[in-house]
Amino acid sequence: MDFSKEEITRYSRHLILPEVGLEGQKQLKNAKVLLIGSGGLGAPIALYLAAAGIGTIGIVDFDEVDVSNLQRQIIHTTKDIGRPKIASAADKIKAINPHVRVLSYNTKLTSKNALDIIKDFDAVADCTDNFPTRYLVNDACVILNKPSFYGSIYRFDGQASVFYADKGPCYRCLYPSPPPAGFAPSCAEGGVLGVLPGIVGCIQANEIIKFLLGAKDLLVGRLLTFDAWKMKFREFKIQKDENCPICGKHASIKSLIDYEDFCGLKSKNEEEAVEEISAIELKNRLENKEAVNIIDIREPHEYAIAKLPNSKVIPLGQVVRRMEEIDQKNDTVFVCKVGTRSVYAIKALKEAGFTGRLLNLKNGVLAWAENVDREMAVY
Repeated sequence: MDFSKEEITRYSRHLILPEVGLEGQKQLKNAKVLLIGSGGLGAPIALYLAAAGIGTIGIVDFDEVDVSNLQRQIIHTTKDIGRPKIASAADKIKAINPHVRVLSYNTKLTSKNALDIIKDFDAVADCTDNFPTRYLVNDACVILNKPSFYGSIYRFDGQASVFYADKGPCYRCLYPSPPPAGFAPSCAEGGVLGVLPGIVGCIQANEIIKFLLGAKDLLVGRLLTFDAWKMKFREFKIQKDENCPICGKHASIKSLIDYEDFCGLKSKNEEEAVEEISAIELKNRLENKEAVNIIDIREPHEYAIAKLPNSKVIPLGQVVRRMEEIDQKNDTVFVCKVGTRSVYAIKALKEAGFTGRLLNLKNGVLAWAENVDREMAVY
């Protein structure tokens, strides 16, 4: 594999590093790296791998660019709003380095396609934001004996590690089972500091490049955590679980499973349904002067951004102990951003013995902004 004069100049700062050199740069050019997601974590990884001269970058993503992405997903721009993320990301990669081949998979990674997509790549960057896909990526990488470069972010906290069952523990060794459905809010509900995924994503990109160059001191068996608010890094050892069902001595999982069911999402949907009310229906009831309690279970700082008329804030964590403040003679509508956290408020009140009629505002404040008050700010 030869380099042109332009490539020699482009990669000159790598070539003069004894740990890289010409042979190392050839290894990078010959490498194939797959990114599962091109959002907050995938954006910096894609940009730095392209700049580093990775020969082939694959991207799996079925989402489109939204204006709310631009606060942290730096590979996309305002002009890309509404475009498929894989198209936007591919443009930026080629703009940085036209020598990089981009393979785009405009699809959701599933148990049916994961092995076929991952099998031809040397390394996989886990840039996902949900537990079913994280376990799916882990299991597929274990089955195919591929290293998974893990990162996760929430609010001000980040994590990074390298899961490589051939050399150490896998993701299941660290987290044998997922948290209860709905227990861990998404970034859309909990928020995330914009620079955090850039820091964590760069750590993932660093580990990928080190792996491709044959470095020994990877984050295998180590979990690196980062608190962006306090600017503190900590490191924890991860032990390989000999009883791990996917990478242990007597592994019971030999093929990919139903990960939504494993993470409790299907059983959640099969639970007793919570009664819902649409934004239009609630608007009509208010216009008809009906007595309706509207309880917003978001935090006060969220409520300050966008609020429904005649609503009262009782944060989710305070709902049960403050239920005496809610008139049980009237229907009570619970509100959150997207209609997820409010479900847990309703279930908690029912378990606590609340006897009034409880309704969940379907799709939350976002539905009100879309269908009733177009001037309302969304976040």
